[in-house]
Amino acid sequence: MIIARRQSVISPARRRYLRKRTVERWLVAGVRLILVAGALLLWEHAARAGWINSFIMSQPTRIWAAIVNLYNRGELFHHLWITVWETTVGFTVGTLGGIGIATLLWWSPFWSKVCDPFIVMLNSIPKVALGPIFIVWLGTNTTAVLAMAVAVSIIVTIMMVFNGFKEVDSNQIRLLQSFGASKRQILTKVVLAASIPTMIAALKVNVGLSLVGTIVGEFLASKAGLGFLIIYGGQVFNMHLVMASVTLLLVVSVALYYIVSAFERWAVRGRE
Repeated sequence: MIIARRQSVISPARRRYLRKRTVERWLVAGVRLILVAGALLLWEHAARAGWINSFIMSQPTRIWAAIVNLYNRGELFHHLWITVWETTVGFTVGTLGGIGIATLLWWSPFWSKVCDPFIVMLNSIPKVALGPIFIVWLGTNTTAVLAMAVAVSIIVTIMMVFNGFKEVDSNQIRLLQSFGASKRQILTKVVLAASIPTMIAALKVNVGLSLVGTIVGEFLASKAGLGFLIIYGGQVFNMHLVMASVTLLLVVSVALYYIVSAFERWAVRGRE
């Protein structure tokens, strides 16, 4: 009864708009599937017709066979879980740590001025160069991989969130100050609330960065994970295994992106 009453309130123009949006979403999804399917079919045909060297470039059917082989040996979900777990931990620590440090820098303008050149300097350092240092300090274990994932993401988070804090409308801050609000109240009521879009953007960036850091760490100091499979496949010239690992990596990255997008929609609804 209530649902029917709500639907009757929707105007014809609104219905046409919603129908158009639905059609557009399905059209976008359809074109994406067509592009992916077309690329895979062209790749497979090129390998079978001899246009490309299937030993070097591999082909979709052999990539699928490599994935099935990993599953039959009981290794598929083990390597997937290792990479996803390391990425999740690195992403969480890097994001929360970056937001925390950015908050401390906003709280103390003096220390933000002191640390500014050091943050820029740390951001300019290629994180791959830190790999051997982490290996010496932490050993060839999961801790070194997590350290690499955090190192790649935390500095970018600090810079993005802190810049978001500085771009908050100063008039709103002065208004609260005129009413005698404390710095903690200004932070919680205005700065953090106004910076939610920036923090969500940092989450989207950090998903990719944490995954990159995890894979680089697995290249250098791991005995499991998709990065390990890529390095191992390259060492034994098994390009089908390498391409299968890259394909699984793409699936993981897409899944993590959609998880963050779902969180973004939830956060936006919470603000409305």
